[in-house]
Amino acid sequence: MVTHGACAARCCVVNESPIYSKTYDLLLWLLPQAIKFPRAYRFTLAERVQRRALDFQETLLAAGLANGALRAEKLREADLQLAQLRHTLRLCQDLKLLTLAQYEHAGGMVNEIGRLLGGWLKKV
Repeated sequence: MVTHGACAARCCVVNESPIYSKTYDLLLWLLPQAIKFPRAYRFTLAERVQRRALDFQETLLAAGLANGALRAEKLREADLQLAQLRHTLRLCQDLKLLTLAQYEHAGGMVNEIGRLLGGWLKKV
C-alpha cells in the first residue's frame, strides 16, 4: 500500500524530470496554435492535435507512477501517441494550418521529447 506521503514524493519526482517539463512546454505552445486553425478544421484536426498531445502527457504521467511491466507498457503507449502526434502535425503543415516555421518548432520539440522517451524506454 502506498501512503499519501510516498505518492506525493513520487509525483514531485515525476514533475521534475526533463521529459515532463518539455511535454508541458509543448502543450503551452501547441494548444493556442490549434485554436487558431480555420473553422473548417477546428473540430477535426485542431481537436485531434489537442487530444493527442494531452493524451500523451497523461500516459507519460501514468508511466512515471507505474512500476515494472506496467511502466514499460505505458511508455510504449506514449511512444505510439507521440508518433501519431508527429504525423498529425505533418498533416497540419501540409494543409497550411501551421507555417513551416511553426512546424519546425513543433517538430523540434517533439523530437527532443522522443529522444528523452527513447532513453527512458531503454532503461525499462
